[in-house]
Amino acid sequence: MKKKRVLFISQEITPFLPETELSLAARKLPQGVQEIGKEIRTFMPRFGCINERRHQLHEVIRLSGMNMIINDSDHPLIIKVASIQSARMQVYFIDNEDYFQKKCLYTDEKGQFLQDNDERAIFFCRGVLETVKKLGWTPDVIHCLGWMSSLIPMYVKTSYKDDPIFSNTKVVYSVYNNGFKEALNTKFAKKAMMDANTKDELKAYEKPTFVSLNKAAMQWADGVIKGSADIDEELEKYMKQLQVPVLKYQPEDSFVQRYSEFYDEVLLEEEILAE
Repeated sequence: MKKKRVLFISQEITPFLPETELSLAARKLPQGVQEIGKEIRTFMPRFGCINERRHQLHEVIRLSGMNMIINDSDHPLIIKVASIQSARMQVYFIDNEDYFQKKCLYTDEKGQFLQDNDERAIFFCRGVLETVKKLGWTPDVIHCLGWMSSLIPMYVKTSYKDDPIFSNTKVVYSVYNNGFKEALNTKFAKKAMMDANTKDELKAYEKPTFVSLNKAAMQWADGVIKGSADIDEELEKYMKQLQVPVLKYQPEDSFVQRYSEFYDEVLLEEEILAE
């Protein structure tokens, strides 16, 4: 039987970034799912605070070189890769000098939310999907972890729905308690629009707060996971209204196995609906 393929898209992964609930999950999950017997690929942003020499990042020339237009400006896409030897897995990094040179994650040295976080998220999401196309690697499931990946479910179901790489792909989205008080740029939805998108498809992204980004991602996803034990009350309430499979919070000692089973459930749900 052909191995199921899972694409992990996370805004944080340890050891490249400090340990958080999200970065630890994104580190352990791909390895565990791979050991269970699924095939994986893993992506994250190449934030400027990541030590390239220590972690032995190097550019993948055959995947780099594409330009993406965001807000009427060209931004070169650079792809780097590093290995986690103990896990026998590779991590691909989405890089760009305009967006990911700052020695920080989401706030500057004064604690101010970065004004270009909107474009960084757009570039990251589109960069991952375009790179996977170049790889020619068709995922059965895409698992998105964190708000920076919140555009992925919408893109896969709209702009990329007819692409043979993604036409049968199911998207799972995890909600974490890693919110921010600020809102992204008010033009976020307009900037995120691709040629194949309509305004209605991006309507949920018009007020780009932490809560609305997560709601929008859940709206487009085929399955939703509660990644943190405690999440925003509004998101908790919204999650209970969804018509797609929802997985409750899983403790660290069992989440890998349960997540892998959940991917299978989401795929099976689609097969049942298609009959």
